[in-house]
Amino acid sequence: MYKRILVANRGEIALRVIRACRELGIETVAIYSEADRDAEYLRLADETYCVGPAKASESYLKISSVISAAEVGNVQAIHPGYGFLAENAHFNEVCRSCQIEFIGPSPEAMNTLGDKNLGRELARSADVPVVPGSDGLITDEAQAFQFAHEVGFPVLIKAVAGGGGRGMRVAANDLALKTALSQAQAEAEAAFGNGAVYLEKYIEHPRHVEVQVLADQHGNVVHLWERDCSVQRRHQKLIEESPAFQLSQERRQEMCDAAVRMIKAANYTNAGTVEFIVDAEQNFYFIEVNARIQVEHPVTEMVTGIDLIKWQIRVAAGEPLAFTQEDIPQQGCAIECRINAENPSRNFMPCPGKINTLVVPGGFGVRFDSHAHSGYTVPPNYDSMIGKLIVHQPTRAEAIVCMQRALAELRVDGIETTKSIHQEVLNHSAFVEGRVDTTFVQRTWGE
Repeated sequence: MYKRILVANRGEIALRVIRACRELGIETVAIYSEADRDAEYLRLADETYCVGPAKASESYLKISSVISAAEVGNVQAIHPGYGFLAENAHFNEVCRSCQIEFIGPSPEAMNTLGDKNLGRELARSADVPVVPGSDGLITDEAQAFQFAHEVGFPVLIKAVAGGGGRGMRVAANDLALKTALSQAQAEAEAAFGNGAVYLEKYIEHPRHVEVQVLADQHGNVVHLWERDCSVQRRHQKLIEESPAFQLSQERRQEMCDAAVRMIKAANYTNAGTVEFIVDAEQNFYFIEVNARIQVEHPVTEMVTGIDLIKWQIRVAAGEPLAFTQEDIPQQGCAIECRINAENPSRNFMPCPGKINTLVVPGGFGVRFDSHAHSGYTVPPNYDSMIGKLIVHQPTRAEAIVCMQRALAELRVDGIETTKSIHQEVLNHSAFVEGRVDTTFVQRTWGE
């Protein structure tokens, strides 16, 4: 087992990793930008190093600075968390070339799965269903029109690199396709330095269901069941839950088995998430693999009782999984609400600033993962998430009631948060009855 790990991230996930390391008896080195200099969680690390100014590209994303901190801190491994450098294959390679273990998959697996086009080809080879899509990249309008006319509108334009909805457009006719194609290519080039796109048949009103997997270095691969992430806005998840509501047990098992085949085909190790969309007939189609820990990993932890962060570290250190597929339960129901410093009534405008008072809910089955506290100032430089509220109860109905109660107890004074939109969703009959898809928020509340 490692003696020292550097946490190459900030905020909630940095704190989560530090806590897991402390319980494993591992010392931690934390990094921070000048904007995070006074972050309270830094006190829990054994050493801390400033890696640059507030701008992420000059601090958390600056590979040379992160590696320098790791070398000065004398660590054996780096945990990248999520976001920033977590899915950067070059950073992964640099870590290993410096004799520092990257807690995640190999650079080769990351490169393959990070390219959505290669990922689709791999899925086909592993007998994992994929949405009908273009054969390779779309380089001109003629190719795009030909594909759209063959499969029928609407079609979805997707960037090969990146995520979070950037470089993604839906087109319902030729004119819309022409405009959307150039927009998606330009947006992808600006966001990821790669303007390559491909086309898929657009599945209308889909659900977004993902499968958590763990794979060790000894050939053992297991799934930890699925999460439903259909409640989202502009491809950004708002609420996640497990199990996926109104999904037949037969389809659940088929999807989880497909995820395991995908991970084995990619020679993938460590934690990862295989994402699918599910249509109205419960047909499922592969989207992509997220080669890192997910924001919503606590949902899986609550229903399985397995600490994913600790197992990321153990697997990277060469330990075999201590459980088989038959040992992994799916008990009760867990729901997570992402609490962001945003104002839902003003088009989710970011609301950085000082939290005057933070009152955290409690009670049976309630968990709040956050680095924020009373007096904490949310900086304007990074993702606006300040915490994740998670509940776990025996049934979905009980989990919804528990989350409604916990949201009512949560108090964040001084800034606006997304608490109100979560309360509206949790109280909506469509959510309570499990009649939601990825367009639910947009259709119900508009933009």
